[in-house]
Amino acid sequence: MSDRNHDGGLAPYAAHQVNSRGRLHSEQPHPYRGEFQRDRDRIIHCTAFRRLVYKTQVFVNHEGDLYRTRLTHSLEVAQIARTVAIELQLNQTLVEAICLAHDLGHTPFGHAGQDTLNACMRDFGGFEHNLQSLRVVDELEDRYAAFSGLNLCFETREGILKHCSRRNARDLGELGRRFIEGGQPGLEAQLANLADAIAYNNHDVDDGLRAGLITIEDLCAVDLFREEYESVMAAGRVRARAVVAETVRAMINRIVSDLLATTRANLAAAAPADIDAVRAESRSLVTFSDPTYQQHLALKQFLRDSLYKHEKVLAMTRRADTVVRGLFELYFSDPAVMPQEHARRALAWGAESGDAGRARAVADYVAGMTDRYAISAYKQRVDDTISW
Repeated sequence: MSDRNHDGGLAPYAAHQVNSRGRLHSEQPHPYRGEFQRDRDRIIHCTAFRRLVYKTQVFVNHEGDLYRTRLTHSLEVAQIARTVAIELQLNQTLVEAICLAHDLGHTPFGHAGQDTLNACMRDFGGFEHNLQSLRVVDELEDRYAAFSGLNLCFETREGILKHCSRRNARDLGELGRRFIEGGQPGLEAQLANLADAIAYNNHDVDDGLRAGLITIEDLCAVDLFREEYESVMAAGRVRARAVVAETVRAMINRIVSDLLATTRANLAAAAPADIDAVRAESRSLVTFSDPTYQQHLALKQFLRDSLYKHEKVLAMTRRADTVVRGLFELYFSDPAVMPQEHARRALAWGAESGDAGRARAVADYVAGMTDRYAISAYKQRVDDTISW
């Protein structure tokens, strides 16, 4: 094995490869790639990652080539998180792996598809997209002869599972303990969580303006946007097409700078000796200051009220509900309609666990679909008159 130090330059409270809690299945180390690098590489090469390019962020993929998808969103999350990780001397390779994997379990049609699938699964254990992302990397990817899933390190899996019900956490052993007993994940996981929020808040502004569903005048009611927009306009000589991009860039820079300053102060006060000391904290150490957090929440509330509840988005939500619900009910009633691999799994799990087992196999199949595949399957099997 290479003697390269993959933990060089890291702060003591960062995730160090040498202290990793390891993988579910033992593997020989790679001669020149670190363990977190292997995790990141496995995620990039997996099938679920490629599908993200055709999964909705806010707008269904075929509505326009320039809107964010789950894939471009994940790349933007990773970029923000890497920047902060470098400044805080955290493990940037690990944080990148978490960011790239955090949405692998997301359904077609974004949160609309997730809500519908959760409703379909209400009597069978429910559906949590974070838990589904973990299922993807632990069980559903099929790329290795020796094990199911991608066999990622504990620290990567810890970051992917940013939310989990106590009921499901009980089945996850050490990984689920923090959701039952309290405590925090490592700093890289905390950072990935906030980078996700920063990315979707600010980039949904860009997409919403591009789509014409919100206006600059509307957004100026939000302090964070108005202050940065006025600064951009006061500077002068900004091309009209660049105004929004400059404003969004300035908002991200302002929030990330605050995150860095606040987190540095938190770390100085807590002085955690290592990652386990971070996990023992009662609250997250990667945070915004309260004023910035309130501005972040105000922008989030504006987007919820003005963009996500816009009639055009709600119309997509209704169509998504129809498609996801229709496909789930079709496959649950007749698993043989699914491709052979999924049909076999539904029948086997059904024989073992009854309706709940069959429903989980169906949910896995539907959740893995892209937007366009789900629409095509619905038109082919359920109703070819639906329009988008």
